[in-house]
Amino acid sequence: MKLSKILEEKIALRIADSPNEVFMRQDFNDLADYNQVGRSLRQLVVKGIIIKIGYGLYAKAGISPLSNRIVPRRSLRDLATEALKKLKIEVFSSSYDQAYNQGQTTQVPTGRVIGVKGRVARKIGYEGKYITFEYIS
Repeated sequence: MKLSKILEEKIALRIADSPNEVFMRQDFNDLADYNQVGRSLRQLVVKGIIIKIGYGLYAKAGISPLSNRIVPRRSLRDLATEALKKLKIEVFSSSYDQAYNQGQTTQVPTGRVIGVKGRVARKIGYEGKYITFEYIS
């Protein structure tokens, strides 16, 4: 019981000290085994320190001044981009971003479409809002 609290505190401290916003479960493998890390991460989600954004993916969280709910500190697009880079997947501007930047449309992209090279089998998002991947060859 006491060891799990110590592990939870170590993970929370590492998250707080890190410049990164996105963390993978594997980032904490040096502290304890897979199940212990998972339990500690779930406790940190319950406490509102982090929020789960995908399978084995977590982001730093804060309380929204508008809704008073726990939300990620960065935009979903920024979090997904950082997560994909950690997973070693190339990230590009989507066709919607390119059309807007080139002046071909005045429709502002939502930021929920990210161009990637290769296949992505993960869902990245929270509370029903997910990133869509556009495959770029």
